Amino acid sequence: MNKIVVKDRLGKNYNLPANPGSTIMEIIRDAGLDIEAACGGCCACATCHIYVDNEWLSKLNPKDEDEESMLDQAFEIKENSRLGCQIEFDEDLNGIIVELAPD
Repeated sequence: MNKIVVKDRLGKNYNLPANPGSTIMEIIRDAGLDIEAACGGCCACATCHIYVDNEWLSKLNPKDEDEESMLDQAFEIKENSRLGCQIEFDEDLNGIIVELAPD
């Protein structure tokens, strides 16, 4: 079974089942974790801001201009900041580790 590992804002880890074709944001939201995702995945807000474990960054597609622009509006940006709606899960990302950014 494919999965992602998500650390919530209280430091608790969750192993969430993941289906290829879903975004990281959708997987987290559908599991009922605390991710706002106000725009529903249109890259029009930064409320699905996550931190991707550094070991996984090289497996992701680079940020595009829209994602960079939205991240400029987020709080507590780090080198490994990404928008969960912009990362489509596939089997190469099985086991990816992410952390929810602060509200």
